[in-house]
Amino acid sequence: MSDIVCIGLSHKTAPLAIRERVALTEVESGSLVRDLAADDRIGEVVALSTCNRTELYAAADRGWEAAEWLTEVLAARTDIEPAELACVRYVHRDADAVAHLFRVASGLDSMVVGETEILGQVRRAWRAATDDGVAGPALDQVFRRALEAGKRARTDTGIAHGPSSVSAVAVDLAREAFSDPGERRVLLLGAGKMARATAGALDEIGFGEIVVVNRSIGAARELADRIGGRGVPFDRMPVELRDADIVISSTAAPHQILSARDFEVAMEGRAERPLVVLDISVPRDIDPWVGQVPGVELTDIDDLERVVEASLNGRLAEAAKATLIVDEAVSGFESWRRERVAAPAIANLRAEAERIRQAELARVSGQWESASEADRERVDALTKAIVNKLLHEPSVRARAAASDDDGLRHLESLRHLFGLESPVDR
Repeated sequence: MSDIVCIGLSHKTAPLAIRERVALTEVESGSLVRDLAADDRIGEVVALSTCNRTELYAAADRGWEAAEWLTEVLAARTDIEPAELACVRYVHRDADAVAHLFRVASGLDSMVVGETEILGQVRRAWRAATDDGVAGPALDQVFRRALEAGKRARTDTGIAHGPSSVSAVAVDLAREAFSDPGERRVLLLGAGKMARATAGALDEIGFGEIVVVNRSIGAARELADRIGGRGVPFDRMPVELRDADIVISSTAAPHQILSARDFEVAMEGRAERPLVVLDISVPRDIDPWVGQVPGVELTDIDDLERVVEASLNGRLAEAAKATLIVDEAVSGFESWRRERVAAPAIANLRAEAERIRQAELARVSGQWESASEADRERVDALTKAIVNKLLHEPSVRARAAASDDDGLRHLESLRHLFGLESPVDR
């Protein structure tokens, strides 16, 4: 069976300034995995790119070689040098790669431990690869079981209690910034998946007004209508920026959309009225220099990580429970995988035995002139039963051996002793 490989980087290994250069849009992810799967070094591949991670999962015959090649291709398709990527990437193989994905899907590897959004992102990445025909039986099993583990972690533990997404934490910060949220105006930039999650969290707080700005006025109005807000086109940005108390930006733009100058103009004539700005996009929507504009308090996604870490202790016990669920799921996958390794050897053994049985029956059948059809059927059944009984114990032991670390060695011995021509499926 092929190796399972994961290469990537996340908020744990790379700062935002690097993560935003390696982030992939859905279109870019699709193009990348199709090109990778067209090469005979990769059998299957899935790309997962979120605000806090970019990862490639692959099934390949030579795992470590594939990992190096995946790193080279990812660097070539994004805005980062291979040597720079090598400093911040991680590489996982086989059980470690599976365990990593299961932790990701369960929210254990997220900035906000137990976050709910990552499960949907993992599912969409897998479905996109499946639709493109680049995710086959190996990764299908890995991702299917990862989603099951993620669901169990959330339903069987309290890991997702409290603010459980980046957008929810951002909205909590916005609420804490003012003692009178019902009197404050929020400007929400974007109308995509992250913006919709943010809008839902904003609606629960009860801010005075929520204004949605998007390049597509139709999308802005549709989202605003859901929460009783107001949708406006992007060219209204200067006016809305001037009147806002809170700005939350969560677009999918590949570049910055607001500069320090935009905020300098907006702050003119506001007297001492502050402006709280939260940029939760990767790549960033807002120029980091905005934080230097007088009266503006800028928080980006890495700043949110520090806020989350300060309140992590309350979830550690639930995270420990979720970790046990992940460990159990990984063990289940490894057992399935080892059984898959044993199955071809057992099938080859039984096929060879059946070939010999049939050949021997054919060799002596000419000596049975007086045998009736019923006699021949009885001999056929008898020899088949003898073969099955002889092979029962070796088959059971071969399956059991596959669950041990020395399983492959035992299976290769089985192939050698019985002279099986077909190699064991790797």
